[in-house]
Amino acid sequence: MASQDWFEKDFYATLGVAQDASEEDIKKAYRKLARKYHPDKNPGDTSAEQKFKEIGEANQVLSDPQQRQEYDAVRQMARGGARFSGGAGGAEDVFSSMFGGGGGSGYRTYSSGTGGQQGINLEDLLAQFGGAGGGFGGSGFSSGFGGPRQRAAQRGEDVEARASISFRQAVEGSEVRIRDADGHSFTARIPAGVKDGQKIRLRGKGRAGFGGGPNGDMILHVSVGTHPVFGRDGDNLTVELPVTFAEATLGATVQVPTFDGKSVKVRVAPGTPSGRSLRVKGRGVKTKKATGDLIAKVHVVVPKELTDEQRQAVETLAAGEADPREELLAKARQDAS
Repeated sequence: MASQDWFEKDFYATLGVAQDASEEDIKKAYRKLARKYHPDKNPGDTSAEQKFKEIGEANQVLSDPQQRQEYDAVRQMARGGARFSGGAGGAEDVFSSMFGGGGGSGYRTYSSGTGGQQGINLEDLLAQFGGAGGGFGGSGFSSGFGGPRQRAAQRGEDVEARASISFRQAVEGSEVRIRDADGHSFTARIPAGVKDGQKIRLRGKGRAGFGGGPNGDMILHVSVGTHPVFGRDGDNLTVELPVTFAEATLGATVQVPTFDGKSVKVRVAPGTPSGRSLRVKGRGVKTKKATGDLIAKVHVVVPKELTDEQRQAVETLAAGEADPREELLAKARQDAS
């Protein structure tokens, strides 16, 4: 951004902060306004989109100490720290000389504020606003006369964004549409196996760099929805597997659903209790590094209604069973004594 723009714009007013605001105050003000005017929250509102760009521009300058120092110096000039004659030595000529607008002798007619006109070296003029050595902040500008504005290459600022995807998109991978820092949308690839709350770095999708420096990155926070059947445990998929009392007691081969909509058969051993896990190899989340398994957790379903014959059979079974809580109660009494 040219410093002529700095001469005309009040970035402090744009963010609603004082000129002596701390870096933390500037950061808080920017985040609050960015959330309020973000295009995602104001679809189709061109005024909100323009406001979003303006606060982004203001934050870009004020959050950088070197740029802020240079900007403050330009604003000091705008408030009357120096006055220029309206003729050949006007402000436009001075900016042209200072910021690469063209050649010239490096001298301009300058009014010191006392009414006297005098020829003054541009480097002396810059020194009044940027300190000894000329220029704003020392290294930001060339010290020659009428030379171009020079800035060391600087990497752009990183930005943050959020994306909400379905459980299936997270398992299989997908493409989503995201808005960048300037409100422009682009397509981003979500890799297979991404987890809820995971951060993905999108290279070069942050704010533009300066002086030929690279763009910053976008840090994408991913939120993953739930699934009506399956869950996640790392790269393993989990599923609750209901079995009958008879299947758990006597053993059985049952069908287990898989994520591709099909099913596989697994063996339930006789005497299997609720909570036992049965593993199906290679039917979990497939990533570039590994493939997880499908974990079926057994849940014994107790019948709510019984026929007379069934009830009699269960009562016969219960009559021959030992008390399963006897050992538990004995350990509790021993610990209390």
